[in-house]
Amino acid sequence: MPDVTTQSAASNAAVTPVTRVLSGIQPTGNLHLGNLLGAILRWVRMQEEAPCCFFLADLHSLSEHIPADTRRGAVRNMAAALIASGIDPDKSVLFAQSDVPAHAELCWILNGTARMGWLSRMTQWKDKSGKNKEGASVALFDYPVLQAADILLYRPSHVPVGEDQKQHIELTRDIATKFNLDTGTETFVLPEPFIGGGVAARVMSLRDGSNKMSKSDPSDMSRINLIDSDEEIAAKIRKARTDPEPLPGDPELLKERPEARNLVGIMAAITGESDAAILSRFEGQGFGAFKPALADALVELIAPIRARYEALVADSAELDRLLDKGAAKAIELAAPTLLAAKQAVGLGR
Repeated sequence: MPDVTTQSAASNAAVTPVTRVLSGIQPTGNLHLGNLLGAILRWVRMQEEAPCCFFLADLHSLSEHIPADTRRGAVRNMAAALIASGIDPDKSVLFAQSDVPAHAELCWILNGTARMGWLSRMTQWKDKSGKNKEGASVALFDYPVLQAADILLYRPSHVPVGEDQKQHIELTRDIATKFNLDTGTETFVLPEPFIGGGVAARVMSLRDGSNKMSKSDPSDMSRINLIDSDEEIAAKIRKARTDPEPLPGDPELLKERPEARNLVGIMAAITGESDAAILSRFEGQGFGAFKPALADALVELIAPIRARYEALVADSAELDRLLDKGAAKAIELAAPTLLAAKQAVGLGR
């Protein structure tokens, strides 16, 4: 779940006390710098601001065929990457979605409330199904209802959202509102967008500054993976696409230079400085001077994360113990909401 909010969202969040924040990520492969700077480090900061639940959305991954062993390994690897990056299982509830059966059960209950028209208008469905809607999985179509269940189950006051997820949060609120009205209950809390955790960076491809950094890009040179060696990080930055012009002192002058703007933005996100502060140090210099400094900063950030990740992955029993501990907490948190939803529609005795 991405991380850029609008001003109106900020206004709403300001009047709603933060009681719990929830977010999830699909375990679909190695994390990269875009994930780290765009979401995960924000999650790490959020742990200091509010009670947090973070889940590995392995049920969502069923919208595509993935071999069973691959999916199991991906869940452990993603858990290791999150913990290595700073998610603390003692501070936050970290768990695999499929370890909490209430997610699937509440999704089915909410399928009675959600409407086909709502789902057919979802941008994600249109984009991912493309011209092959007849061949797309039902799980892909129903993905937003499961996401609504993920959120509503824990009654979070807030959810971190980005521009590409605003529609999902709006749908979640619509489903919750209709369910409450249909049943004459106040079963669900309508979550607000969360604006805490600091600013999330938007990290673009190292090969094309107009596209986001992505694990689906066929070129590994387009991204910095969290498992890349120091040498690989340095090589990727050295070969990152740039332009021949020197760096200006004014960030406004980077607007038409997407690759340059991306590298400056990455440096700013790593150091916590503004783009202007970065440019003040490198004004008039070319990328021959800037790239080595950026590579050094990236190595300093990623090397300890990689070391912790490798140690965790080597101890699958410890990873399973931590995920089991998180699942037990999540099951306890989810139980009252699931029971209330079942009672509201007349299920159970």
